Amino acid sequence: MPNLTLAAVPATTPAAPGLTDAAVAASRAAHGANVLVDNAPTGLLATLRDVVTEPMFLLLLVACGVYVALGEGAEAVALGAALLVVAGISVYQALRSDAALGALRALTQPRARVRRNGALATVPVEDLVVGDAVLVAEGDRLPADGTVAEPNDFSADEAILTGEAVPVAKAAGDAVFGGTGTASGSAWLTLTAVGPRTRLGRIGKSMEAITTEKTPLQLQVQQFVGRMAWVGLGAFALVWGVNYAKSGDWVTALLFGLTLAMSILPEEIPVAFSSFMALGAARLSRLGVLTKQPQTVESLGSATVICTDKTGTLTEEGMRVAQLYDGAAAARVAVPGPLPATAAPVLAYARWASETEPFDPMEKAIVAAFAAADPAAAAAPGPLVHEYPLAGAPPMMTHVRRGPGCELRVAGKGAVEHILAVCRPAPAVAEAIRRVAQDLSAQGYRVLGVARGTPPGPDFPAAQDDFQWEFLGLIALENPPKANAAAVIRAFTDAGIRVKMTTGDFPETAQAIARQVGLPGADALLTGPQVMALDEAALRRQVGPTAVFARMFPEAKLKVVEALKANGEVVAMTGDGVNDGPALKAAHIGVAMGRRGTEVARRAASLVLVDDDLAGMVTAIAQGRRIYQNFKKAVFYVVSIHIPIVLTVAVPLLAGWKWENLFTPVHIIFLELVMGPTCSIAFENEPAEAGQMRQPPRPLTATFLAGPELGRSLAQGLGIAAAVLGVYYYFMQQGAALPVGRTLVFATLVLSNIGLTLVNRSFTQSVFQTLRVPNRVLWLMLALTLALLLVALLVPAAQRLFGFAPVPAGALGGCALAALAGVGWVEGYKAALGRR
Repeated sequence: MPNLTLAAVPATTPAAPGLTDAAVAASRAAHGANVLVDNAPTGLLATLRDVVTEPMFLLLLVACGVYVALGEGAEAVALGAALLVVAGISVYQALRSDAALGALRALTQPRARVRRNGALATVPVEDLVVGDAVLVAEGDRLPADGTVAEPNDFSADEAILTGEAVPVAKAAGDAVFGGTGTASGSAWLTLTAVGPRTRLGRIGKSMEAITTEKTPLQLQVQQFVGRMAWVGLGAFALVWGVNYAKSGDWVTALLFGLTLAMSILPEEIPVAFSSFMALGAARLSRLGVLTKQPQTVESLGSATVICTDKTGTLTEEGMRVAQLYDGAAAARVAVPGPLPATAAPVLAYARWASETEPFDPMEKAIVAAFAAADPAAAAAPGPLVHEYPLAGAPPMMTHVRRGPGCELRVAGKGAVEHILAVCRPAPAVAEAIRRVAQDLSAQGYRVLGVARGTPPGPDFPAAQDDFQWEFLGLIALENPPKANAAAVIRAFTDAGIRVKMTTGDFPETAQAIARQVGLPGADALLTGPQVMALDEAALRRQVGPTAVFARMFPEAKLKVVEALKANGEVVAMTGDGVNDGPALKAAHIGVAMGRRGTEVARRAASLVLVDDDLAGMVTAIAQGRRIYQNFKKAVFYVVSIHIPIVLTVAVPLLAGWKWENLFTPVHIIFLELVMGPTCSIAFENEPAEAGQMRQPPRPLTATFLAGPELGRSLAQGLGIAAAVLGVYYYFMQQGAALPVGRTLVFATLVLSNIGLTLVNRSFTQSVFQTLRVPNRVLWLMLALTLALLLVALLVPAAQRLFGFAPVPAGALGGCALAALAGVGWVEGYKAALGRR
């Protein structure tokens, strides 16, 4: 039990000056850096290993070997060179994605407050060394092992090591361990072990080592590509068998079997997915929204509900004391202004119940008001003898300070209901106080009760409620809405996303702010106790239409999130405190505040808003929808262009046409060289289509890899295949030479690819509209594709490599018309949809 002999709590600056720069360097040399060993291979060599084990690379390698076996030196060299180009593109894409993720990790890297060279500094956690003096506070994760030097009501959550959920109180000299969390209070630590030498490092566990569950879209892409790989394997066996049966030459049969297998495998899709997610995360980071995992980007467009706190999110972060209620005189007092003698203790005890060096906006406002009212006493609140942290539902906190004459001052502040419960005023007096509090709350003020306590005996009680309390008055703090709050709420509403306010404030305060920011359904309200009193079925019924949740506490927030999820909603949840951690973790998309958010909140969240501005969520959702929309375009493009390639290889062979094997791996690799960057780079760079933030959210489990949308892509591919095979059949029937037919069929396919790229820029707007939409990367890729086609058609060495022959311009014009017909019908389909 705490007693009157407890020493004063230390200030945030330790007596020791900390390490010097020279001592830091020596310690790092002796004990190493504060980095856990990561066995996952990284860097260029690891990337090269991943590339050379890709199915497409292996197929090309086998095809190159077949050309060597056939004595086709030029083809083997060309395919080998193309192999290097394909590998180079894959390596570039991988390194580009890794660079984006590396920059993201640098932005989200935890930092620690450390004393060095006699000054307080903030450094990356990995820069800490043995001997550093580190300051941790409630909500922080301990960065390494150490001993407690100067505790301030300090306790640690060691569940990650022990499995025990109960916080462990720590005194000076006690050991603490990296990876555990600060449950309450603060402390200066002296680090004794870092990196792999910490207890967490020795047992080989780390929170970063936890594997992230794949998103529904990741699983859908993986399953789709896997199915196509099996189809490719079957087609390879079929074509090899048919060719061998006809020719008896197994090597040539193998070559054409590989050609078909290469044409089927949609290896661009997983590469595009990785690129889209990594580059999307990098784009968001530049906009002030940090994503913990790139895959989060994909789920942003599915959010249907956003549960947002009030203070600092919808309202300004800063606060000011606007009024006092003097309990002794039963009168309200405007602040700033002269304080009656009976009102002065209300503000004084509110100040003494606040932190010595406050970081909370409410306490900062109380300190500022007290300093203005009593400048002489403002600088010396009195040494803190004992602290009872914020506790209870609704909460209250208590500080015991020593006054100038060594007398004890017991000051408490907190929720009005809690203060009245411990003070026990007469029923009529309590009712009058509640009416005042409700009236102030209805005006949008945040209201706190203030009380003066007396120890019941020679020792401090174990719980703050056990002091003998006297009610002093109320503090009304003003926290106006942010200037952009109404616009942000309107943007969410227009996007089909419902906003729900979850706050610890009075119901009247919460609804007043909700009405000021234009929150739809602001009259529908539930309190935390009401939430906890409802059974699961009843809460699921009420949670949908309710927009304001007041007097909320962690268990109630978590219960609301779970009820919304049970109703099929995709929930985004904002928070900044330690107590928000469970709800942030439970939400589909947890959103922590970057400036005022605790380490616990940031670690539990999926996103971090760097500027604590909810408008960042609007930006994030818009980017998430753009990325998903563009990835869908890229996948449809890949599926559509692979169909004519596959059919151009397979149909003539199976139908017994005169030109059975028109294409070889050299032709397929040419198409791969233009398709890959178009899919992964050009479509990723597409700007958002107009009106996307006025569309309802897509279901999280929705897929475009089946159903009508995939059917449209298949129809596009069949249209192009009809055009290409039509050219194929026409010139074959006309008796054209094989090299001429190959040239014209290939030209038709490449021109169709260009047309497909243009029409797939939008599934609703015509190509004439999208031509005016800027995308320099896309135009560069199309220009490069056309230039490579002209080289293949006109340069004699390239003609020989591809097996082409000179063709008249009129025939090429016919190919262009066929390509236009094979692709252009989609524009008519768009127009028909637009007229509905």
